[in-house]
Amino acid sequence: MDPKEKRELMMKHYREPVHKGLVEDQRYMFQYENNESCIDEVKLMALIQNGKIEDIRFDGEACAVCTASTSMMIETLLGKTVEEADEISESFKNMIEGKPYQEQCLEQLVALEDMGKQPSRKKCALLAWWGMDEILRKGRNENE
Repeated sequence: MDPKEKRELMMKHYREPVHKGLVEDQRYMFQYENNESCIDEVKLMALIQNGKIEDIRFDGEACAVCTASTSMMIETLLGKTVEEADEISESFKNMIEGKPYQEQCLEQLVALEDMGKQPSRKKCALLAWWGMDEILRKGRNENE
């Protein structure tokens, strides 16, 4: 993906994020994450049934990188199993940290690969992922 395509995809997800807006439903697990060094604040809700991610919602105030990363994360993880989501999350975090990762499982998320080269943007790109990891952990514990 060339730099122009990466930027366009990121800006599309920033301007028109998917699944923005929380719901009133007790079946959803909730997680709040914030970045104390900037304005980023993300509230995540996920519905996991029978080990599969059925829905993810979010709300909050965040920069373009954080919002785009959250939106792309949601679009990528919907319909995946908890195990698949764990693998994608690990690959995404490795990509941002400059470690080896599995590009094929990241799909459109590779558009954010350059965020790891900017230390001030790493937290922005990872914030929602940390929250989703916590939700996945809770989901695994409930299924055990």
